[in-house]
Amino acid sequence: MSNLRFKVVEEAFKKRPVEVATPAERPSEYFAKYVFNQEKMFKYLPLKTYKRLREAIEQGTPLPMSVADEVAQGMKQWAMSMGVTHCTHWFQPLTEGTAEKHDAFLEHDWKGGMIEDFSGKELVQQVPAASSFPNGGIRSTFEARGYSAWDPASPVFIIGDTLMIPTVFISYTGEALDYKAPLKKALAAVDKAATAVAKYFNEDVTRVSANLGWEQEYFLVDEGLYAARPDLLLTGRTLMGHESSKNQQMDDHYFGAIPERVAEFMRDLEIQALELGIPCKTRHNEVAPNQFELAPIFEECNLAVDHNMLLMSLMRNVARKHGFRCLLHEKPFAGINGSGKHNNWSLTTDTGIILHAPGKTPEDALRFITFVVETLMGVYRHNGLLKASIMSATNAHRLGANEAPPAIISSFLGKQVSELLDRVEHSTTDELFAMEGKHGVKLDIPQIPELMIDNTDRNRTSPFAFTGNRFEFRAVGSIANCASAMIALNTAVAEALTDFKTRVDARIAAGASKVCAILDTLREDIKTCKPIRFDGNGYSDEWKEEAARRGLDCETSCPLIFDRYLDEASVDMFEKMNVMHRHELEARNEIKWETYYKKIQIESRVLGDLCMNHIIPVATKYQSVLADNVHKLQAAFSDPVKVKELTAYNITLIEKINKHTSFIADNVEAMVEKRKVVNKNEDIRTLAVAYHDEVAPYLDAIRYHIDKLELIVEDDMWTLPKYRELLFIR
Repeated sequence: MSNLRFKVVEEAFKKRPVEVATPAERPSEYFAKYVFNQEKMFKYLPLKTYKRLREAIEQGTPLPMSVADEVAQGMKQWAMSMGVTHCTHWFQPLTEGTAEKHDAFLEHDWKGGMIEDFSGKELVQQVPAASSFPNGGIRSTFEARGYSAWDPASPVFIIGDTLMIPTVFISYTGEALDYKAPLKKALAAVDKAATAVAKYFNEDVTRVSANLGWEQEYFLVDEGLYAARPDLLLTGRTLMGHESSKNQQMDDHYFGAIPERVAEFMRDLEIQALELGIPCKTRHNEVAPNQFELAPIFEECNLAVDHNMLLMSLMRNVARKHGFRCLLHEKPFAGINGSGKHNNWSLTTDTGIILHAPGKTPEDALRFITFVVETLMGVYRHNGLLKASIMSATNAHRLGANEAPPAIISSFLGKQVSELLDRVEHSTTDELFAMEGKHGVKLDIPQIPELMIDNTDRNRTSPFAFTGNRFEFRAVGSIANCASAMIALNTAVAEALTDFKTRVDARIAAGASKVCAILDTLREDIKTCKPIRFDGNGYSDEWKEEAARRGLDCETSCPLIFDRYLDEASVDMFEKMNVMHRHELEARNEIKWETYYKKIQIESRVLGDLCMNHIIPVATKYQSVLADNVHKLQAAFSDPVKVKELTAYNITLIEKINKHTSFIADNVEAMVEKRKVVNKNEDIRTLAVAYHDEVAPYLDAIRYHIDKLELIVEDDMWTLPKYRELLFIR
């Protein structure tokens, strides 16, 4: 194994950039080359069919099977012209990944031969044998049926020789088994609620879309070095490893020149992403060594989620082509920054208005205040749920550290917006109106500049920060499906807007003017949601104490955080907004708890194996070398004082090694025994909590002593690639 380490290090140093052939066309010309977008729909579909499909996409109307057959034929014609031979329903089960089952276009011609065919039935619905996917008890283990149904709002695309059809994944009885189905329901809910409120300010609004712009952070590690680290291979993170003498303390990697080998990877990734219609915009080094970021232009939320899932798959594949492994784990290395995926979220009307943008008139200002405040209301009422939506065994390593948002949801608004809300809250109705002669009354709300980004510096410690015309949900993990956070956020905002409209309409019915009714309701809500507003240092201990006093959710245990999904307020919200029912939420929590304990279980097993088969043997071998040296020195010198002087250092090392190896051996054994006890729990929540409380602490305790041994044992003997190699060879 030691030879393997130095062999892969040597090979990694020799690797040169894999040159990427740049397309002759400009990016705008090959963008969406492999996507059945509107342009291709118009070309390959009859005009009537094209219009029916556009109607289904834009308005969510059902697509009759006769129309689906015509769409399928047009898709097949286009796909075959691109060399496609297979098709698959591409869906997002509750595994944080994607799934697909490829079927050839081949069918019998009943004349002894075959024909290539693709029907509307195959396009619209398939029944994958999907009993292995987690379902939380929704389906019995002997029931393999899970239906995948085409989502026309997400364009069909081509990967290799396969036509990829984005779909929802549901059970035989209609429950959601994926992220996409509830996401689409959440988006429909916020569309309905936001449209109703937006009509107070513009009667022409008929639809509101939620937008999402994600920022994908990731690490690249040389493939050979990755293969020589079983913990990276099996868990996605390093379970041991002393920090390098140099890591990110000089900040020289952040925004620095992109390493040549990495630049070719980025170029290749970007070309392929653009061909698949992913609008890549930004690429750069991140703050930690070998950490990078890619971000697109924002898109409609459902499509943006699909593109992020596609991109993560693409990143892994392209990385291997360039001799890298792409690490999407939130915390693959201790002691340096982990990776997140900031979700930039906003609402836009079909009339082109960004509802969280300030605008130019007092009426625009009132609309802006309304949507900011009601967003805060949703976040305040369900701050624990929003934290649960982004929590996982992997993201738990990142949250709460002084590098990422704390495990407490709060919102930073900036000085100008905060002062504006305070003014509205504390002003009387009369104070907010000014007479304008014959023109009647005018709202006395000062104009808010359209660009507010430079008005107040961004608060990097805020999990949910206002950034000019959108909110940035910064707590989402790098490997997560964005849909989880977006389901919770959009549903919470939909509920807040629905409640707001109900109260405003009640005031109007009681005789209040529309503006007065809105302002009076806003005053109530500004006061109610004030605890969620925090502009200070979210990393401080003082904030943790203050957040508890404000009644915010301060829980840090991952399995207990998941409980928030089953709070009566959460269940009521999801059911009222027609997003998910109680049994679907219960099923998802079963999956979350099961996933959590299995990840900790795997990490525990991997660590135990590495300790007993790598770390302790190497340490004792070096200990033997030291003992042999001591023995030889004792034999070579007769003077006891001289012998003591010459052997003192090695004897100290021998004692240190013994201390560390004894601790490791004892605690690995204790950890194994603890797993045996914990595994007897039959209740999945109890099992997850036990793994968090009783097994996970062993991981850090054992790691401490391994990392100390790494500093003691001769470098030539250490079998596993070290941080300095993993992070700086590229």
